[in-house]
Amino acid sequence: MKIAVGSDHRGIRVKTRVIDLLESCGHSAIDEGAHNDDSIDYPDIASAVSERVKSGAADRGILICGTGIGMAIAANKHDGIRAAAVYDQVAAELCRRHNDVNVLCLSGDMLGERNIDPLIQTWLEADFEGGRHARRLEKITRLEEGHQQ
Repeated sequence: MKIAVGSDHRGIRVKTRVIDLLESCGHSAIDEGAHNDDSIDYPDIASAVSERVKSGAADRGILICGTGIGMAIAANKHDGIRAAAVYDQVAAELCRRHNDVNVLCLSGDMLGERNIDPLIQTWLEADFEGGRHARRLEKITRLEEGHQQ
């Protein structure tokens, strides 16, 4: 699987760990920055990763900032992107199974480098369940298109 990965300056150490983990599991990581710890605006990185996923150049994306929340907000502004800030394995699994989340957002400050491994592995292995969840995602797509429910 091709996975676009990006972080702001607060998530750069975790981003390095994420890329190493992805590659050790046989995935291809596309590094969208940051490339040093100089201050950078997270919406720029969220947009780069989201556009990779939206265009099909990447199958999924992973974003890291201080909390993961800002990245999720910015990524969700892109049509077709379903991003969630996740802090535990249960949320990592359910966001895939129920919401077909294609961009995982992580906290560089709160999770720690080692705690992200099980989160990412769970997220990568979980499949979207479809069914009633697909109906709900179709409604979200209609909202993106400007239609009322």
